[in-house]
Formats: sequence, structure tokens, C-alpha cells
Amino acid sequence: MARRLLIAGGGIGGLAAALAAARAGWQVQVLEQAAAFSEVGAGVQLGPNATRVLRDLGRLDVVRHAACVPQRLVARDARRGHVLGTLPLGSDFEARYGAPYLTVHRADLHAALLQGVQELPIGLHPDCPLVAVQDTAEGVRVLTAGGRALDGEALVGADGLWSLVRGSVVTDGAPLPSDHVAYRALIPMDRLPAAWQAQEVTAWLGPHLHAVTYPVRGGALLNLVCVVRQPLAGPRSGWDLPGTAQRLRAALGDVCPPLEQAMEAAPGWGLWVLHDRAPVVGAHQMARGRVALLGDAAHPMRPYLAQGAAMALEDARALGRSLEGVRGANPDVQAALQRYARERWPRVARVQRRSLRNATIFHATGLLRFARDRVMQVPRVMDVPWLYAHGAR
Repeated sequence: MARRLLIAGGGIGGLAAALAAARAGWQVQVLEQAAAFSEVGAGVQLGPNATRVLRDLGRLDVVRHAACVPQRLVARDARRGHVLGTLPLGSDFEARYGAPYLTVHRADLHAALLQGVQELPIGLHPDCPLVAVQDTAEGVRVLTAGGRALDGEALVGADGLWSLVRGSVVTDGAPLPSDHVAYRALIPMDRLPAAWQAQEVTAWLGPHLHAVTYPVRGGALLNLVCVVRQPLAGPRSGWDLPGTAQRLRAALGDVCPPLEQAMEAAPGWGLWVLHDRAPVVGAHQMARGRVALLGDAAHPMRPYLAQGAAMALEDARALGRSLEGVRGANPDVQAALQRYARERWPRVARVQRRSLRNATIFHATGLLRFARDRVMQVPRVMDVPWLYAHGAR
């Protein structure tokens, strides 16, 4: 009889985990607190380490159909607009790493994963927020706000930054808000000059700020994210708080004409306050007993390495491999979850630390900014082989 796995959270990480676990022979139930399985947000970058996982899960071709294939990554000065450094992407990059670099709307990525889940005998339970987790040596039970009780042999918390399941693994309280705020907009390409039609990812770096632009939806939309230091009053949680162009401009100051054009063309702004947890320090922070954590529930990270979604996808693949080994009359489920945690924690901790370091580099001033600009002129300095080659055969 198939082993039963409960997954809290039906986002990108939760659906990828469901696919991986089902392929490993488990009977999977996905519990989503929202009324429908959907995704908020805007664009997401998927390096070869992420698209390699999508290929393993059989979803890469579907995602590629809705995505863009940028031909280069460009770093520019946000104030004057000149090029600081470039990294060729496209077919040469794909040949080097064995998987493509894509930019995609987060909803399109989520829809591709959801379609794959719906093609398998995986239970989907929307409008099913959890209120309690009971972990015992014999199994795990979750209780929902609607009074339901569901039992399984393991539980995966893929329920995001404000995870309820996390408390069953590590008791470190809520994530801490930072003074960095991300404004985001999706801009129809027909509102922009022809120069914006280029298939590239651009990082615009300035003192105490940076912005990132790239195409999504097959090039129909430009994704624009501006990250600035701006303490906020009022609500600070959530991924889609209302933002205003006036507050963003006050924080950015003067920027170069191309970036100014994009900002003027934005139909509206959403924002979120970046939250932190300290980098993971051991396997005990990712699994305990019959409960394991995945994605932002385990290792939230700032977006300065564009690896949040990728790490959740990598987690899902590693979890599936560990669960595949649970066989026989008396399987050790807890040992399988510990194998997963031991494999993943050094990797995600390194990415968390690198993301924090990039925050300092991207927003540099003074001599550090001067040194950064000089170093970026070195060929391939923007490449990260240890990151992108992960999981390659």
C-alpha cells in the first residue's frame, strides 16, 4: 500500500513536492489555505539548477512555452545607465549547464506544476487552513480550521514565510522584517520604447537601491522590481501590499532615462517588505520526527540571488529521492526525512548567505561601489557555476 504524505501549501514548492513524492510512489494530499490553487506575484528567474528540476518533473516543456529565454544578463548603473558587466545566456549557457535560463510569470510556472499534479492521483484540498499539527512515532495528524482531521505518515511544510508547520520543527518565532522594501510592476511592452524589447535580464545598481527588469509572458510584459531601503508604518506582512509611485520615487531619487521610462509606464505598484531568518545552521532546522520543511517555510532568503523558487524546486526533488527509499514492511520515515534535511541544509544556507552578501554589493556606496564596478568588467565574474551546475549529471 502506498505511503501517505500530507503537504501543507499549494504554491510552487508544495506542488513540485507533490509531483516528486507521487513519482516516488507515495499517496499525496495537498492542503492549501486559500480558496483556490493559484499564485500571486509577478516574474521569477529560473536558472539551470531550477529548470533542470522542472525537466526531471516532466514540466519544463510546458513552462518553456510560456517563458522567455533571455540572451544575456546585464548589470547597469542605475543613475547613469552605462553597462557595468554582462553574462551571455541563451543557447551557449544552456549547452554549458545542460538546462536553460528562463524568465517566467510566477502564475505561469504555478499553472504548469498544477497541471502536472492534476494529471496524477494527487488529492487537492483548497480552503483548508491548518490550525494544529500532531506528530507521533506512529504518524502525523493535521487539524484544519473547518474541523477536519487528516492523517499521514509524514508531513511537509511548504506553507511559506509565515509557516504554521515550522513550529513543529523549530521554535524561533516569526520572521523578522527588514528595512528593505520591494516594489513590483508588470508593464505591457507596447507601452515601452522598442529598446525594451531586448530579451535580457538587467540589474540596475545604485546607492542603497537596485532594480531588475526582464520579459515574461513570451515577451508581452516587462517585469520590473525596485528594491529600496524604506522603513514603513502599518501592515508589513503579505506579498501584495499597495504601493505608490510617489513613495518609490522619493526612495529612488534620480535614475537614468531608460529606467525612468519603465517606471512611468507602470500601470500600478505592489510592494512587499523583505523579511529575514538567519541562514540555516543544521539539518535539525529542516526536519524533525515525521515533519519536514521546504522552501520559504525552511529557508526564506532575500531576492538578491534570484533563487527563492529555485531552492524550493531543488528541495522538492531531494525530498522525492529520499521518500523513494522508504520501502518494506517497517520503513523508517523519520530517517528518510533526515536524509533530505542533511542533503539540503548546507546548500540552502550557502545560498542564503550569498543572497545577503549580494545585498551589500548591489546597494554599495563609496569605495565598495567603485571596486564592484571594476570587478564586474572581468569576463564571467557574474557567472556562478557552483549554483547553476547543481544536480547536473
